[in-house]
Amino acid sequence: MKINTLLFDLDGTLIDTNELIISSFLHTFETYYPGQYKREDVLKYMGPTLTETFESVDRTRSQEMIDTYRAYNIGNHDLLVTEFEGVFETIKALYEKGYKLGIVTTKMRNVVDMGLKLTKLDQFFEVVVALDDVQHAKPDPEPVNLALIKLNAKADEAIMVGDNFHDILSGKNAGTKTAGVAWTAKGKDYLATFEPDFMLEHMDDLLKIIGAK
Repeated sequence: MKINTLLFDLDGTLIDTNELIISSFLHTFETYYPGQYKREDVLKYMGPTLTETFESVDRTRSQEMIDTYRAYNIGNHDLLVTEFEGVFETIKALYEKGYKLGIVTTKMRNVVDMGLKLTKLDQFFEVVVALDDVQHAKPDPEPVNLALIKLNAKADEAIMVGDNFHDILSGKNAGTKTAGVAWTAKGKDYLATFEPDFMLEHMDDLLKIIGAK
């Protein structure tokens, strides 16, 4: 297996935004549905786009809810976001070894840039494909395909790494190898049901898989 390209989801994969996302959902739901949502109730909404999530709750007020979510999320971003253990060191090692690196996310670019800058990961990524760069979000293959085009990379020489089902399915749909991360908020066993090619217990497992360690 020759791998020269690594594509990463951002939230829940490289940077720990779990607390930020959960608190953003809880704030939004408390605003519109006081007392009706608890922490465990919002886990299922992590991963899909905000439009998908809030339209499934209330199509008539979905944009209001998105605006409420985003205002809280951006306002509290730098207080609650950190990187996962070993991420910076692993991404730096991949960068220094000359691997092609890209971000493929369902977040809007302005918030992606905030997270990458905060964790100093921005220096390593040549390509970022955000929600506002595509017509169809993951699990559609379009975001992964666009990242491959921008990186001048081939699907059969790439791995898509993520913490949620739509990351794994998007990679599979685009023809890449896929890797799940065991630190996913939804649980390793849940992610394993989507049959990623690899499951990372620690980010530096990636170096062993591709023969870079």
